[in-house]
Amino acid sequence: MTVRDTVLDRFREHFDEAPALVARAPGRVNLIGEHTDYNDGFVLPAAIERAVHVAARPRDDSTVTLVSVDFHSETQFSIDDLDDPDLPAWSKYPRGSLWWLQNRGHILPGFDAVIGGDIPIGAGLSSSAAVEVVMLELGLALAGAEMSQQDKALAGVEVEHQFIGMPCGVMDQMASAMGVAQHALLIDCRSLDVRQVKMPAGASIVIMDTAKRRGLVDSAYARRREECEAAAEILGVEALRDATREGLEAARDRLSSVLYRRARHIITENLRVQATALALGSTHGGGLKTAGQALRDSHASLRDDYEVSCYELDVMVDIANAQAGCYGARMTGAGFGGCAVALVDEGAVEAFVAAVGPAYAEKTGLEPHLYVTQAAAGSGVERV
Repeated sequence: MTVRDTVLDRFREHFDEAPALVARAPGRVNLIGEHTDYNDGFVLPAAIERAVHVAARPRDDSTVTLVSVDFHSETQFSIDDLDDPDLPAWSKYPRGSLWWLQNRGHILPGFDAVIGGDIPIGAGLSSSAAVEVVMLELGLALAGAEMSQQDKALAGVEVEHQFIGMPCGVMDQMASAMGVAQHALLIDCRSLDVRQVKMPAGASIVIMDTAKRRGLVDSAYARRREECEAAAEILGVEALRDATREGLEAARDRLSSVLYRRARHIITENLRVQATALALGSTHGGGLKTAGQALRDSHASLRDDYEVSCYELDVMVDIANAQAGCYGARMTGAGFGGCAVALVDEGAVEAFVAAVGPAYAEKTGLEPHLYVTQAAAGSGVERV
């Protein structure tokens, strides 16, 4: 049974009637472009086939009843009192999207809803961004309003900043709202321009959850941002996106070893993102091999220059890269745990999964989770 079916069945069981609407928003994986977003750089994410679904029916009062399949919980609140701190923590992301819509003048009715998904929580696949986007889709439908997919994504970012209190970038919500089946998205984090990049036939994306939960991320993230800003100032550029390898080498004696390596990662990672987009979109042979090498180089840079990898991620990536049919693998996400991602020949995927999981478990004592996916479509809502 699909997650969508589960959510629909739970709605019928719980409310003894059929829903009127079903909205969906996918998670995402970043193929390449790590820590470039807050340096005004480039990222190349793809929406994945795992998603959050919400089934709902409007009410004739202001009450919202929200049932979570994943948290085995139910909560009720007024559409006019969305910032109640006593409500369950899991409901804050859905409430944030409704709060944003109300603040923009949309008139929302009360409603009954069931929400559930199959995006692993805490694995770095943007389950929270998917919840924000799916509730924006639902809220807009209930209000009879429309927005562009990019505006929905930017609304999700504002929910994150203003309601949740997390200063995230734009990538997660943009991938969730703007994803296109069989395409990655090349996002310019300065201009917010988005270009669709067709994924080559014959390759699958394999997401490898190390089962190592991410530690040190908040403090390290803040420190890396400070280091990047300091390096940009010394290099005389607005952001490291504007720096060049030649400029970096010319200023090497004015940079500490740490700042030099941080800047080198950002500069070379931006180049790798653009090279990967070109390779994947190429009609000539060898595109997957070129893209795979960029993934391998990205991991080495994140490990050595940016220093955000960890033992478990390195083990996972090394095992993946050693498999037949693997074009390339790297850590994905902020680092210090979470997931790695690989591009794998479709004909080798079954053997890849069968080999990587046990080998990783033997070396680390952790049970990994591997998810095979294709680049998926972005968010939407339908009447049922």
